[in-house]
Amino acid sequence: MDALCGAYSCIMEFVFPKVYPILDSSIIPLVGRTPFLHKLGSSLTSAGVKLLEYRNKGGTEAQILADCKALREVLPLGKVKLILDDRADLVDQVEFDGVHIDAGDVAPSDARWLLGPARIIGTFGGSDTLLPGILEEPVDYLAIGPVFATHTKQTETTPIGIEGVRKLRQQAGSGVILSAAAGITFETAQAVLDAGASIVAVAEAIFRADAPAAEFKHWIEELV
Repeated sequence: MDALCGAYSCIMEFVFPKVYPILDSSIIPLVGRTPFLHKLGSSLTSAGVKLLEYRNKGGTEAQILADCKALREVLPLGKVKLILDDRADLVDQVEFDGVHIDAGDVAPSDARWLLGPARIIGTFGGSDTLLPGILEEPVDYLAIGPVFATHTKQTETTPIGIEGVRKLRQQAGSGVILSAAAGITFETAQAVLDAGASIVAVAEAIFRADAPAAEFKHWIEELV
């Protein structure tokens, strides 16, 4: 708990929004990626996005770097916090604001040492129960889930549902940022937040919409 709160205090000026868009590379076309990202990113900035994760599990490093450059150009430093999935080693190079790391990536303590106290670091916190010792890690938020079945990230873990979110909040206590992920729709998002999630992390329900920026704005305006 102390490590989480200590890390969070370093970025105290940033208030985590209720909606955390996850831009998965699967929705980005193979041809014309930069113009696509420029158009999408500009619309998201205009819609009020403050926090966004870019996730590319299968792309080359060159593709990741190019995508990150395109996103940073239209989601300005100081206005939008950009989080890179997995690659803590590239965060400085692409001028992103933090990293999300999972099991098999660099350890949270190593990521904190590499990136310093002011960067946002998130990691997986647990599914049916919180991972042992996770509340002592120097991270700013814990991802929990999958809440529901998902198609945008491969997982064999059984969805925890609304009650699973409630259980993890009870285990974590009140001072920990919990980011609930996987299969969350607009229709289920409020129930997930009411069960104790601080944030809903959303990929498909926003980015598969006809107008992702308008969809995001709808979520932000309606969720409480």
